[in-house]
Parts: sequence; structure tokens; C-alpha cells
Amino acid sequence: MNEKTMVADTLAGINGELVRYGEMIPQTENPQLKQTLKQMRSQCEMSQEEIYRIARTKGYYVPAAKATQEEVAHVRSVLSQG
Repeated sequence: MNEKTMVADTLAGINGELVRYGEMIPQTENPQLKQTLKQMRSQCEMSQEEIYRIARTKGYYVPAAKATQEEVAHVRSVLSQG
């Protein structure tokens, strides 16, 4: 397995963890557990950002083009109608 694949797999795994934390935190009634999960999510986000920076630096990840103002306005319009 090459480095690019390992970085991509790591990012996918971290992103999956972040999704799980996002599902667990609002369902938790215990304040101490909720706080612990939030801290764990924060650490996970920091790891994700670090791996993302590595992927960008090595050219393994190229982000999509930035949205235009018209695209942003359209999305806001669509979401505000719901």
C-alpha cells in the first residue's frame, strides 16, 4: 500500500469518526459523557486537520474550486425556503 492510499484511508476513517461523534453527542443525557465526547471530537478534528494539511502539502488532495457568490446565494435561498 502506498503513502497516498494510507493518507486517504486515514482521512476517511477520521471523517467517519467525526460523523459518529456528531450522532452520539446530541443523544447523550449524561453531561460528563457529553463533555468527554465533545473533547474526543475536538481531538479528532485536530487530527483530521493535520492529516489534511499533509495531504495538501504532498499533493494527495486537491480541494474543489471555491463557490461563487451566486452559488452561495442560491444555496442560502434554497435552504431558507425549507
